[in-house]
Amino acid sequence: MARKLKTYRTSPGFFDLAIAAPSIKAALEAWGADSNLFRQGAAKESDDPDVIAATMAKPGVVLRRPVGTDLPFGEHAELPTDLGGGGPTKAARKSKGAKAAPA
Repeated sequence: MARKLKTYRTSPGFFDLAIAAPSIKAALEAWGADSNLFRQGAAKESDDPDVIAATMAKPGVVLRRPVGTDLPFGEHAELPTDLGGGGPTKAARKSKGAKAAPA
């Protein structure tokens, strides 16, 4: 009889990772984790229906999405290119260009 799969999630860097695996140990191995992320509070079992559906469609495959987004999980994810404005603010440019008063 096949073991029941559970969906696990973690966010070790630039991406959220999710996987449908039979155990915490199997999830950690798939992620390549060197320590127990669950014990450290950096990973957990997911109860999000969208995440569960995505991982159950590809059991055993590590799915990812850019961290902090609501994009769907997939096998290949790219980081967003629009990170909020494209340059320094007017105030930041003004303070950089200001010269120190002579002593």
